[in-house]
Amino acid sequence: MLRWFLRYGLVFLALGSFLASCQKDENVQDFKGATQNGADTAQKIAEQLPTNNFLVSKGTLVIKLPDTSYTFDAALDSIAFVNLNNSGKAYYGITAINKAHTVSFGISSAGGPVAGMPGVVSGCQLLLHPSETGNSAYTLIRNVATHDFGLMSLEKYKQDTVMAKGTFHTYLANGLQNSPMNIVDGSFELKLK
Repeated sequence: MLRWFLRYGLVFLALGSFLASCQKDENVQDFKGATQNGADTAQKIAEQLPTNNFLVSKGTLVIKLPDTSYTFDAALDSIAFVNLNNSGKAYYGITAINKAHTVSFGISSAGGPVAGMPGVVSGCQLLLHPSETGNSAYTLIRNVATHDFGLMSLEKYKQDTVMAKGTFHTYLANGLQNSPMNIVDGSFELKLK
């Protein structure tokens, strides 16, 4: 099951990110004449998402690699908190894509989102399209020293105005063979209003 999710779950996370981004862009166009208030637009978009999957309207997601970092801002970029169920097994995660569609990220954890209970990272991918000359894909690998994929921790989940707040620690490689392991740390504070 874990192998299936690592192979196909990342595609679903990337697809979810892409769909959330496209939906956000299309809905902003659709509602352009209907409202002048961005909060009203975000609320209408959130109402169209399936239950337990949320398009975030405020907050940030920060991803730190050894040599650079990426920040997604929900006011500009598309960030979604997702809950998945595959054959009775629960997963939760975060997907994001920047407004320019040059950077996308997805991370998931096995189990349900419970504050104070760390989950094991089960999928992660960072896709970069920096220019016409090349693309980069960072994908999840097992840390040989610790024999794990990392952890995702929620400090808060659906508390007050906070949808999800927490951190993650995982390992990504750029390439398939003999690529160096990149330790990736991140944090997120996502709000619906």
